[in-house]
Amino acid sequence: MINASLALGLALAFALLWVFFGWWIGRRVQSHNEFALAGRNVGLAFACATAMATWVTSNTTLVAPQLTYQFGIWGMIGYACAAFGLLLFAPLSQRIKTLLPHGYTSGDFMRLRFGRFSWWVFLLISFVYAMSWLVSLGMAGGILLHTLSGLDYHLGMSIILLMCVVYTLFGGLKAVIATDFLQAIIILAGVVGIAIVVAMNVGLEPIHQKLSSDHPKLLDLLFPAAVMFLFNNIFFGLGEIFHSNVWWSRAFAFKGGVGKKAYFIAGLLWLPIPIVTGFIALAAPSLGLYPASADMVGPLVASQVLGYTGSIILFIVVFSALASSLDSLLAATSDLINQDIYLQYIKPKASDSERLKSAQWIIVILGVVTWLLCLPKIATLGALLNFAGAFVASTIWPIVFGLYFARMTGNSAGWAMLFGTLSGLIGYFYIGFYVAALVSCAVSLLICMIAWRFSQQSFHWQALGTQSKVEDV
Repeated sequence: MINASLALGLALAFALLWVFFGWWIGRRVQSHNEFALAGRNVGLAFACATAMATWVTSNTTLVAPQLTYQFGIWGMIGYACAAFGLLLFAPLSQRIKTLLPHGYTSGDFMRLRFGRFSWWVFLLISFVYAMSWLVSLGMAGGILLHTLSGLDYHLGMSIILLMCVVYTLFGGLKAVIATDFLQAIIILAGVVGIAIVVAMNVGLEPIHQKLSSDHPKLLDLLFPAAVMFLFNNIFFGLGEIFHSNVWWSRAFAFKGGVGKKAYFIAGLLWLPIPIVTGFIALAAPSLGLYPASADMVGPLVASQVLGYTGSIILFIVVFSALASSLDSLLAATSDLINQDIYLQYIKPKASDSERLKSAQWIIVILGVVTWLLCLPKIATLGALLNFAGAFVASTIWPIVFGLYFARMTGNSAGWAMLFGTLSGLIGYFYIGFYVAALVSCAVSLLICMIAWRFSQQSFHWQALGTQSKVEDV
């Protein structure tokens, strides 16, 4: 374990580094457009880095090992299939940029395309998911510090939340994207290095022999729960990316023609990372490690094999991964609340400076609420995040139909999301978390297909561009 004083020093040093860098990048941010969408002028290199780094979250570095430890080979591969979300969002991002060149949020699309009922259902789902993800990231910061150094969970959680809130306040999405670029380099180098050292020190053959004799189900390709998890996680990942304003805001912020390339490259870069981090967990039985909580298995194995220096490297990698997602989620959720609640109902005629100030205040409030929800540590990271699967998977088909099929109109999208979510929650509580997204997605698809088949009206695509331009002004 890392010395407690050193761990605290590392956490504070990185916090100061990212805060200073965020301030330096954001010192010239004067308008709401620059704060929310980085001036809509992000190039390919930064676009790839921010997409990849944001998707490498506490889930990739902590939950991927947890699910591999629980489900074996399919847990590792199933988590890697979340890359399909980035790959398939690539063409969608180009379509989004074309239809809403002046859009700000995913909520803009849902309101203008399907009306206010569907928009409200969508906002509810978005906020449930955003808070689940924010809390899981905050918890992961506390778990990381506690596992590697013995420092109090609440201290680690507080440090990372405060850090991300402060530097996101300084520069908004521009600061987030710039820090993501550096964090992506750290993550890629660190994860690959750790996996190589684990493979060399423990060896593939001893790992396979131990699993075959004591835990054969982890190598069983017909393990039913694991197979269900594989397909469930594919649709969970699609729902996470397709609906979330984290990815829509980037689609709006990237230069024209950049989004499609950036998301595709980012998906390819991200694909092997869960395989690498998940593999680490398979070494736990060979090392005689049986963690009290499954989401601690990754840090435990890495610190056991790599020793003191390895624990420090792991700390830096996971800390960077947490920051790269937490800052993005704070900025995107703030934009969603600011654009879809504050400007729609509280102050529709707000000036640019008022919109900028309200966005910053919302970031602070989100940070405080997340901190309060993280205090009791209500569940493991995997259980907490997969609860949201029932919600987000219901949004996949309404968004796809809404972007490509003019004949689906009105409240149909709202009913598809509502009944899809309810069905997924029933599956979550009565069968298991590994079917929630599957059930939700299937029910939502059925309703969308019925609505499309029997619709008598067609949506005029020009309305999206025209109305979003008026609102932007």
